[in-house]
Amino acid sequence: MVAIRVGVIQMTSTADLPANLEAARSLVRSAADNGAEFVALPENFAFLRREGQPFPCAQGIEGEIVGVLRELARDHAIWLLGGTFPEAIPGEERIHNTSVLIEPNGDLNAVYRKIHLFDVDLRGSGGGTYVESSYVAAGDEVVVAETPFGPVGMSICYDLRFPEIYRRMADRGARFLAVPSAFTRETGKDHWEVLLRARAIENQAFVVAPAQCGQHSPDRSSYGRSMIIDPWGLVLARAGDRPSAIVAECDLGALEALRSELPALEHRRL
Repeated sequence: MVAIRVGVIQMTSTADLPANLEAARSLVRSAADNGAEFVALPENFAFLRREGQPFPCAQGIEGEIVGVLRELARDHAIWLLGGTFPEAIPGEERIHNTSVLIEPNGDLNAVYRKIHLFDVDLRGSGGGTYVESSYVAAGDEVVVAETPFGPVGMSICYDLRFPEIYRRMADRGARFLAVPSAFTRETGKDHWEVLLRARAIENQAFVVAPAQCGQHSPDRSSYGRSMIIDPWGLVLARAGDRPSAIVAECDLGALEALRSELPALEHRRL
């Protein structure tokens, strides 16, 4: 495969599961109609609650949410990255914040559980306080999924601040780095694009970054500006401040040429 059209979905999800799933259906259809073969949804695409509220829709991999993802992948014959959903943990009050990759035939290809949890106090920057570890159990496995268009490294939002995880993915051959996110407005305006482009440049990989945007509830909002970035660090497509589907062609031949001409990954000295 020389090139692939990638679609990124931007949403304003809420605590209304049926409405979120319907919005995801519509936006995935839009990306597929525009030729996308690999489509990515944002973090918490199916359910984004107010801070401190419970997860009434927490469920397993075989639940309704992943079922909808399987259906969408089959209906549109696409590879589909299912942003994240609240995965129930048997015998635990906490959940995993889990991302799944679905094949065009609806089969489950890979599962990644968020490793780095967002425990921060942004009140000094005009934001809020978030303690993700109080309701999410951290994952412990770096995941690189095998696909016909190259290995896809799976990560989630706050993982973006930890370059070590992406270098591990690059060492395992990742050509794409997926970063489904719900970045806060306070951090997003200064850090989102800088960090995404850095991860693309230093790992010579495409970065696929679907994000949440807008006001989800009275006390929670997200930055938006979802992006698709090439291995040189150039932004191939960028969403605005509203729910949307953006698509860009990712040239795999150009990626290999760059790694040959500027073999920085081979020049590391630890």
